[in-house]
Amino acid sequence: MTPKVTTVGLGYIGLPTSALIASNGVEVFGVDINPEVVETINQGKIHIVEPDLGDAVAQAVEKGYLKAGTKIEAASTYLVVVPTPFKGNHEPDISYVEAATKEIIPHLKENDLYIIESTSPVGTTEKMRDYIYTERPELENKIHIAYCPERVLPGNVMYELVHNDRVIGGVDEASTQKAIAFYKDFVKGELHATNARTAEMCKLTENSSRDVQIAFANELSLICDKAGINVWELIDLANKHPRVNILQPGCGVGGHCIAVDPYFIVSEFPMESQIIGKAREINNYKSFWCAEQVVKAKQEFELKHHRKPSIALMGLAFKPNIDDLRESPAKYIVQRVLQNAQDEDYYIVEPNVESHQVFKLTDYNEATKKADIIVFLVAHNEFKNLEISEEKVILDFCGIYK
Repeated sequence: MTPKVTTVGLGYIGLPTSALIASNGVEVFGVDINPEVVETINQGKIHIVEPDLGDAVAQAVEKGYLKAGTKIEAASTYLVVVPTPFKGNHEPDISYVEAATKEIIPHLKENDLYIIESTSPVGTTEKMRDYIYTERPELENKIHIAYCPERVLPGNVMYELVHNDRVIGGVDEASTQKAIAFYKDFVKGELHATNARTAEMCKLTENSSRDVQIAFANELSLICDKAGINVWELIDLANKHPRVNILQPGCGVGGHCIAVDPYFIVSEFPMESQIIGKAREINNYKSFWCAEQVVKAKQEFELKHHRKPSIALMGLAFKPNIDDLRESPAKYIVQRVLQNAQDEDYYIVEPNVESHQVFKLTDYNEATKKADIIVFLVAHNEFKNLEISEEKVILDFCGIYK
C-alpha cells in the first residue's frame, strides 16, 4: 500500500481520524511510537473505548485501506495528531509536534500537504513552517501548511468528526484552500477558512469558554453547600429563564482539552487572561474540596460508629461512559484520599477500564454492597440504577441523585 495520507499519532483523535479517512477509500498509514498499539490496529482491533470505532478500524484494515507502523511512510498529506501536554509550570509542551515534524521533513516533496491537528499554542504552525523551511529550503512556498483542530466529544467521536464544522487556517491562502479541499472529502460539516494563528486561538478559546462556564457551576456548588441549598435543583430552576443556561457542576474538570488548553492562553498572556486563569483555579480547587469532603465524612463516621469505614470511590474517567483518564479530577481525588488512608478498606471502581497499573479495581456492585461510604465521582450509566441501602453514607459529586 502506498499511502495517500500518513497520520502521526493513533490516540483518541488520530485513530478515529485515520479510520474515517480510510473508510472513504483513501489509503492511510498510521504511525505510533507504541508497537503494541500498532500491532493491535493491524489486527483490525482498537486499544481505546469509543463507539463505532472498532467496526470502522476492522473494516478499513480488512479492505487494505488502513495500516499502522512505528516509522513514517511517505505520502502526499501528513496529519500531526500527537499530544500537546503542559510542563510542570503549566507552560505548553510542543515537543511531540516538533518530534513528529522532524520525522516528516525528510519525506516531504513539492505540493505536499502538512496539517497540525494537535491543540497548540498560538504561532505553533508558523514555527513548524519555519522549521521545515530551515531544514528543506528548496521546499519554501512549494508545500502547503495548515492548522485544523478537532472539536469532538469523546463517546461520539466518529459521528462528530463527520458532522461538526471545522476551522481551517493555513499559513497562506493557498494552504488554507488545499486543506479545505482535503477535509471536504470526508467532512459534512461546514469548513470555515481563516489563518493559522486564528485557528489555533479558536481551539483554545472554545475550551477556555467551557472551562469558565463549568467554573461558574462548580463555584455555585461550593456556595450552595455552605448555604444548605440543593445546587442541582437551583440550577434547574435558574435555567427556566429563557436566557440562562448554567452547566452542571462536577468534581472538577478533566480531559486533555478543557483542563489543559486554557493554560496555553494563560502562559502566553498572563496579565490579560484574568477570568480564564481564575476559572482554572476554581475547577482545580473543586477537586481538592471533594477530596476533603471524603476525609471529613470518614472522620464523622468513625466518631459515630467507633470504627473505620469502608469506602467506595466510584469512577476514575474524566467524564461519564468513557475509559479516558487523562487529567481526570476523579483520579486526582482518589489519589489524594488514599494519601490520607489509615487502614480503611477502599473499593476503587471504573467500569470502563479492565485494570489499572496503580489502583486495584473492584466491580461496582460489590463495592456498593461492601462500602459504608459511597463516593460518586463520575456519572457512569452503571451507577444510576444501583440499589443502595439507606444506611450507607452517600457523597454525590456528579449528580447521580440530583
